[in-house]
Amino acid sequence: MTQTGVIGISGRSRDGRPLSYNRAPAADLSPWIARLFVTLAHQPAGQVLGTGIFNDTVFLRALIAGDWRAETARGPVIRSRGALFFGPQTRRMPLTVAGPIGTYGIALRPGAVAALGGPNLADWLDRIDDIGRVSGAADWESLFAPADDAAEPEVLLAAVEGRFRALLQASGAKAPAPLAIAFDEAAFRDPSVALAGLARHFGVSLRTLQRVVVRDFGMSPKSVLRRARALDMASQIIGFADRAEAEEHALRFYDQSHLNRDFRDLFGMTPSEFARRSDPIMALALEARQARRLEALGRLDSTAQAPWR
Repeated sequence: MTQTGVIGISGRSRDGRPLSYNRAPAADLSPWIARLFVTLAHQPAGQVLGTGIFNDTVFLRALIAGDWRAETARGPVIRSRGALFFGPQTRRMPLTVAGPIGTYGIALRPGAVAALGGPNLADWLDRIDDIGRVSGAADWESLFAPADDAAEPEVLLAAVEGRFRALLQASGAKAPAPLAIAFDEAAFRDPSVALAGLARHFGVSLRTLQRVVVRDFGMSPKSVLRRARALDMASQIIGFADRAEAEEHALRFYDQSHLNRDFRDLFGMTPSEFARRSDPIMALALEARQARRLEALGRLDSTAQAPWR
């Protein structure tokens, strides 16, 4: 299995990693949608890309090119086409892709699944399935249409946004819980924060904070923060981050053994192994997350170019 020669349509980062087309949603959709993305890439004929993915929120993703295989909590999921529901992830999920790479979709903000009447996220950790088979989510397939496959990235994403507006109008969905959104931003700002102090800052009990986070993230608050620390550090390692934050991110870990232990548990490898690995799909996911993080913290304007591009 080889891992070289992947060329993204949106070019490469400053250090040569493939880039996707990803952006923030239109303002009226920002309570529900975290990010929109299009990933189109070529790889040499006969190559099978061994990679992975590690997302911190639910993704609705359409596959439009390539033969994909994901190693999920319920076993292998193999697809070439279709609209898929990706549950929140507790750790890196191994993927392989044969042939050209084509996928697009949206990342939902924490709390959006509950607001839209979707499934219990605790049942969907590290899982993938066809959207039509997900309880409460059957109507979400309408976000994706076969005619989109040949569209330019921005035309494609604008069409998805239009359909999402129609979905909201038809369902009468309310915005996600403010506490879920506030915790999401707190995890971006400082994932080493003490939960008791954070609950006091939000004006709620620790039990209420835990209940809302489990409902809207599918995981305990402690697990969400631990994942955020690791994802921020992974972004630093591959250069998809604000270098001014490098020391701060490193100091979130007590020492090198703490960092190594968390990385082995969540990524299945040490930080040095991760740094040496060619992992294009993982890198694209980290890049989109980091752009969303910097925008949420007011450190990057949604119309500005990220420092690694």
